[in-house]
Amino acid sequence: MTHHTPTTPLLSRKELDTLLGGAARAWLDEALAEAAHAAAHADAAPADRYAVPPWELRYAAAGRQCGLEHADSVRALLLAEARAGLSAVTRLYEQGTAAERRAVLLTLPALDLGPAALPLVEDALRTNDTTLIAAAVGPYAAAHLDPHSWRHAVLKCLFTGVPVEAVDGLARRSHGDAELARMLGDFAAERIAAGRPVPAGLHHVLALTAPGPAAPAAPTEES
Repeated sequence: MTHHTPTTPLLSRKELDTLLGGAARAWLDEALAEAAHAAAHADAAPADRYAVPPWELRYAAAGRQCGLEHADSVRALLLAEARAGLSAVTRLYEQGTAAERRAVLLTLPALDLGPAALPLVEDALRTNDTTLIAAAVGPYAAAHLDPHSWRHAVLKCLFTGVPVEAVDGLARRSHGDAELARMLGDFAAERIAAGRPVPAGLHHVLALTAPGPAAPAAPTEES
C-alpha cells in the first residue's frame, strides 16, 4: 500500500512569483486575467454555450506551464479568481486527471459553495487514490461532512495509509465520539485477527475520542 504524506500547503500568488520563471509568470498573469474576466461576466450568456471557457483550458495546462510541483497552487488561484461555481468545479473534477481533481478538492474551502460540492468529496473517498483521499479530508470535509460519512473518511485514511494528520479538524470532531471509538476498535480487532498490524494513527485517533482526559487503549496482539 502506498503511503502519502498530508498535502502540501497551497502557495499564494506572491509566493509563486518568487518561484516561477519569467515565461511561467507571464502565462499565469494571462490565465488569471482570463479567470477574472469570466468572473466579471458570469451573468452574461455565452456566445457559444458549448465552448469551454479559456481559463478552464488554462486549468488543465497548469502543470505543463508552471511545473507539476506548482500545479495545485496555480489551479487553486484560477478557481478562486474565476469564482468558480458548482457546475464549473464539477465539470473540472469529473473530466480532469487525478491531479486536476486533487486541485479542485484542495480549493473547495476557498469557494463559496456551501455543502453543494460534497458529492465530489464523497467520490474521492470512494477511490483508493491516496492523493485524492488526503485532499478530500481537508477543511471542506471537516465543515460539511455528516458524522457518519466523516467517521468513514477517517477509517478510509487508516485503511489506505493516508496519515490521520491529513484529516482537518480531527481532534475537534473526534472528541467524545463513542461511535467512532467503536468503529476504530472493530477495525483494530479485524486487523489483529487477520495477523496484520494496526496502523499507528488508529491509537492516536482513539485517544482523541475519549470524553475526558483518560484515553482508551486500542486492542493489541496481547489483549
